[in-house]
Amino acid sequence: MPETDTHPPEPESSPTNHHHPPPTEYKRNRQIKTHNIRGKEPQSEKLCGSCQSLSEQPGASSLLAGPLPTGAAARPGELWDVVVLTAADAAQAGAFREQLAEKLRREQLPRAVRFLVCADPPGPRIGNGGSTLHALRCLEEQYGDQWTSFTVLLIHSGGYSQRLPNASALGKIFTALPLGDPVYQMLELKLAMYIDFPRHMKPGVLVTCSDDIELYSTGVTETITFDKPGFTALAHPSDLAVGTTHGVFVLDPSSFSGKGGLEYGSCYRFLHKPDLETMQQSGAVCVRGDRPPLSSSGGCGDSAMASECVYTDSVFYIDHSTAQQLLEFYKKMGTLCCEIDAYGDFLQALGPGATPDYTKNTSNVSKEDSGLVTVRQQLYSLLQGTALNVIVLNNSQFYHIGTTQEYLFHFTAKSQLRYELDLQPVAFSIFPDTAKTLDQLSIIQSVLEPGCVIGPGSVIEYSRIGPEVSVGKGSIVSGSHINFSVDIPSNCFLSSVSVKITDRVEYATMVFGVGDNLKKSVKLLSDIHSLQFFGASLPECLHLWSLEASDQLFSSEDTRLGLWTARIFPVCSTLSESVRMSLNMLNSVHHKSAFKLNGFQLLSVEEMLTYKDVEDMLKFRKQIYDEICLQRQKEKSDYRMNST
Repeated sequence: MPETDTHPPEPESSPTNHHHPPPTEYKRNRQIKTHNIRGKEPQSEKLCGSCQSLSEQPGASSLLAGPLPTGAAARPGELWDVVVLTAADAAQAGAFREQLAEKLRREQLPRAVRFLVCADPPGPRIGNGGSTLHALRCLEEQYGDQWTSFTVLLIHSGGYSQRLPNASALGKIFTALPLGDPVYQMLELKLAMYIDFPRHMKPGVLVTCSDDIELYSTGVTETITFDKPGFTALAHPSDLAVGTTHGVFVLDPSSFSGKGGLEYGSCYRFLHKPDLETMQQSGAVCVRGDRPPLSSSGGCGDSAMASECVYTDSVFYIDHSTAQQLLEFYKKMGTLCCEIDAYGDFLQALGPGATPDYTKNTSNVSKEDSGLVTVRQQLYSLLQGTALNVIVLNNSQFYHIGTTQEYLFHFTAKSQLRYELDLQPVAFSIFPDTAKTLDQLSIIQSVLEPGCVIGPGSVIEYSRIGPEVSVGKGSIVSGSHINFSVDIPSNCFLSSVSVKITDRVEYATMVFGVGDNLKKSVKLLSDIHSLQFFGASLPECLHLWSLEASDQLFSSEDTRLGLWTARIFPVCSTLSESVRMSLNMLNSVHHKSAFKLNGFQLLSVEEMLTYKDVEDMLKFRKQIYDEICLQRQKEKSDYRMNST
């Protein structure tokens, strides 16, 4: 069920960070308009830099003394009426609500906004299209006719983040960024990026995903406005390779010139993950002149200029009348028993050039369900003739941070995103000056003791790292406590989860190679040799760990045998011990030496998420947060004493 509305405090603003300015074309959204708590005229603030505590803002203290009435933080229309987070199931929804509650307590979210968490209904997975439909029903159930006048931000946050599993337990929308003091998470960045939208939007729903970032630059007098009936989508120039893995707009040439920072046009047809030939034949390819670099493959956005481009999708808006049509369709359907895609199955039905051919094409579908074609055909009939308006952002970039490779690249390499958002090598952490490091790393809300060594290209988040720890290149360490001597190899993924199987809190730590494919699965035990764990086949690893390959080794009930469902991670009584045991596993594979696991209780990653104890994980993060705050206070006190 949806969460009761809450009215959190206004977001903390950031003081200006002084650093070299970005090129004009890449100014993008660096100037984010924020609102102070009294609802005065918005003032321009830098998005990046350290966060200023709300209680330190001028005039804020008197308002913080007691609860504010609804809407006290902003005038009507200045902020979203509702922000909806979708969740894969009730357990994930509970984790989201706990984290939202903590953010409200810390006054890190806008007070005038209602936050609603919508868990997908039990049963078969319904995809982000099904989640969209279900969220519309949640809105109506929660707010009745009131929602007809609402501006809604719908963030698709469900799913288990199998390609970036350090976000699996607590959700991709709560992924920490190496930015801010305290650090921003993706939720705050989304709210900041879209802060101007509600004031230029008629009632309806803006749909976005939790693991992408859109940055853009427009002229002083240009405004992004969502006020047309039907669907309205943002479009970004990208190289053709990006188009093969995204949605591509075939623009109406009479409504589009390709000049200027922002253009309003119409889309003749929408293509979902088309091949190069289809893009060429359908007229989707545009010739591009002297423009900034395009969004390139892998979401890196650092490719050289190209003469040809396509315009790819990101965020889209559904006006309230169309959203109501979709809701009525969902009600009549009853139970949705297949996965539908909000982009492929909604947008391909739109525009004058749409045909029903796509409804039978399941080549891009991860799991084909018997009723999928029928539901697609029904959606096509419902939406046929509906307009697909496009807001072309010629000076824009689309970034995706949904895989370990993208995460490491954008946070540690010299990526355009790191430059534009001024992502820091050390963000809100205790980090000794004596530590041997390079600029190419990312330390996020962590405590590192003198003597530790972090290799270039690595990310450490929400962790405690002892003095005798060495982390290799290109690794990820998340939510871990390492207080023993160890050399963590390069390209290692390490993430700890608090679990509560009975009544007591215990710990399990997943460990993989950063390139291991956790989504891959096979149906037969005889095929598990194709599963790779840190460069070795799974049967080789099982032999080293004295484990037998059997159906009981895997937790999945639907014969999905893979690294995600393999019961190979020991449960331990302390966090540091669970890290030690999992690193011993990895070390045995790395050095081809035996390490027996047959005496431990073992969990799969899938089971870790089932048994996760969100409260304990947040408690560990808070302990780190409090320690960093105390250290900051001590440093300020010492500075004052030394300066007097």
